[in-house]
Amino acid sequence: MKVLLDLQYLNVATTGIKTYMMELAKAARRYNHPDIQWVFSHEPEKQADDATYKYPQSKIQRLNYHLDYFRWKEFQLPDLIKKHQPDVLICPDFVSPAASLKCRRLTVFHDAFFWQMPQNYPRWWRKYFLNLIQKGLKENTEIITTTAYSKKALLQHVGDSWPITVIYQAPKTLIAAIEPAILKTHHLEKEGYFLHIGTFDRRKNLPLLVRAFAEFLTQTKSSYKLVLAGGPGQSKQMDDLPVVQKLISELQLENKVVLPGYISDGAVKALYSQAFAYVFPSENEGFGIPILESMGFGVPVIHSDQEALLEVANGAGIPFQTGNLEDLTKKMILLSKEKDLRAQLIQKGKRRAEDFSPKKFIEAFHQVILNPGK
Repeated sequence: MKVLLDLQYLNVATTGIKTYMMELAKAARRYNHPDIQWVFSHEPEKQADDATYKYPQSKIQRLNYHLDYFRWKEFQLPDLIKKHQPDVLICPDFVSPAASLKCRRLTVFHDAFFWQMPQNYPRWWRKYFLNLIQKGLKENTEIITTTAYSKKALLQHVGDSWPITVIYQAPKTLIAAIEPAILKTHHLEKEGYFLHIGTFDRRKNLPLLVRAFAEFLTQTKSSYKLVLAGGPGQSKQMDDLPVVQKLISELQLENKVVLPGYISDGAVKALYSQAFAYVFPSENEGFGIPILESMGFGVPVIHSDQEALLEVANGAGIPFQTGNLEDLTKKMILLSKEKDLRAQLIQKGKRRAEDFSPKKFIEAFHQVILNPGK
């Protein structure tokens, strides 16, 4: 069985989809199956390092990227399929070619945000991208998604014309050496800060976290800090970084909230290794990789009661009512006072993290590849 994995999107992916694609490619190579031959459209590391279209600064750059993406999906990828003649094509970025293909298609839908949250996307871009998605749903297509929550949402918005299979992904493999300099630079002490890593997309609810942290400091008179690592939201409509920066100033938290921007894997490891807790206030997620990363490092997690996060944490974190400032503050205070609770969460989290691994990730794909329609 020959499988072609489309990795073109790695040249712009910066968030969870990048992790998904990289971990899938790594696992495919590491855990060989005697009945499966993998063909990669691009060398993963090289494609991920291509900065030609990353963080476009102008409308012309964005337009050039969209043209490049369209050319790839509708012309170059079908030509590659003719060349290699795979039995299965995997597109991990929502979009499969509109052209008729002789092979099966496994198209990964990471979430249903395009349908659930139209306000977060430019109208013309959303309409265009949904059109690309729809045109690729044809012939022998199966949809792969990340959680039972995402599957339920997709059934509501896409329908049941195509089989939908849930495959739990693996968290990012952090192999870089730890870089403790970030801790010294920002004067971060062991177990002395709450942590969040990710973009400042509006759905992440980071202004809520800043307000809860301010209230936490007022009520506890403690010396904790809050670290919000990551870059701006993916569009002006989705970007809450300016909102967070203004809020930090208004609440006079300049010496308490750390905004290091995008950081290296080594710095990520350093932040996880010393954090008191990870706080994930997002109002909508398809999966929630940071929950597993945190638990793997022995960091307890406070998360919103959004369905995907509840599913991934599976009782190993502390949920709070999504969007509820008072409840989030209460849970942060609770964790800071209850040492036994924190210890229990660390142990539960470590056990839960073991349920997600590269081996289990790729074995689930093997099952779908080798057993079509089941």
